[in-house]
Amino acid sequence: MTQSFDPFAELERLTTAAQSRVGTQPMPVDLYRQADEYVLSADLPGVDPGSVDVDVDGQLLTIRAERTAGEREGAKWLSQERRYGSYLRQFSIGAGIDRENISASYDNGVLSVIIPVSEKAKPRKIEVSTNSANQARATETAAVAS
Repeated sequence: MTQSFDPFAELERLTTAAQSRVGTQPMPVDLYRQADEYVLSADLPGVDPGSVDVDVDGQLLTIRAERTAGEREGAKWLSQERRYGSYLRQFSIGAGIDRENISASYDNGVLSVIIPVSEKAKPRKIEVSTNSANQARATETAAVAS
């Protein structure tokens, strides 16, 4: 039985742990693989781009952000449903990732993180030789050596 390698195996466990912390807000994400990279899109509406922090430490990718409430002096709130506070998500990225070339951008409330697959982890084609080809090479090598 063949098992595929999933560098984000702990995604659900870490999501649940991060969201259960006091003060952290949920950060919904989409994650997919396209060609030789993973693409992670995280919804961070209303977050100041300067507060977004993405870092990699070993095999852990961490996203942090902060959404602060604006000052409303003298206002009498009728409804306050929008969430404010800290956002935190962590992902286990595994060994097949090119950590040096991870990039991130923030546009219209969506953080996009591009996570390239390392050269070692990319699929490659293995040439299959036949016994007759091996024998022909061995004969050629023996003839040249004589």
